[in-house]
Amino acid sequence: MPSLPNKLLLTYAATVTLVLGALLGIAAAPAGPAHFREIDVERINVREPDGTLRMVISDHSHFPGIIVRGKEQPFNRPHAGMIFYNDEGSENGGLIFSGHKNAKGEVVDAGGSLSFDRYDAGQEVQLAGVNDKEDRFAGLVISDTPPKAVRHRRIWVGRNDDGAARVELRDAAGKSRMVMEVLPDGTSSLNFLDDAGKVVKRISGEEH
Repeated sequence: MPSLPNKLLLTYAATVTLVLGALLGIAAAPAGPAHFREIDVERINVREPDGTLRMVISDHSHFPGIIVRGKEQPFNRPHAGMIFYNDEGSENGGLIFSGHKNAKGEVVDAGGSLSFDRYDAGQEVQLAGVNDKEDRFAGLVISDTPPKAVRHRRIWVGRNDDGAARVELRDAAGKSRMVMEVLPDGTSSLNFLDDAGKVVKRISGEEH
């Protein structure tokens, strides 16, 4: 009959064998989607099988810097949100949002933006809304973003800081050449400008 120490050793060995067998069974089971009713996270990284980063969903404290081809450069952004990355692991757009009051009670960094970037260049399309102590606008921006060159806004459709609803078209140098707007009081106009920004022709909504 086994002594007490031997019984304990036999029990320990049997327990370890059962646990290892269960773990091996779990590891050998077919992989499948996991279901969660609710999950709290601070950051989620979505990667390809080879490790290439494709998307980050993050709070402000863990928000990434600028990542190009998998290499990150520190860049402080006052946002939380979602950043998209292309096949090479370079940032190419995102959905960001923020807003709070500072120590003076002023609203700062308030708003959101959905943007998409041109390959190996800057922001090309942006849908944004901002309303804080410095800026008050909402609209769509389309820009020229040549690689390694200055980005120029080409089209603006939205509401400006002055409350005007405006469609603005610019040339390749970023100079405004045509502006259609309706002011808060209902006054409407269509303006054509030269390359110096001077109105050369104006069509008013009050003209008949």
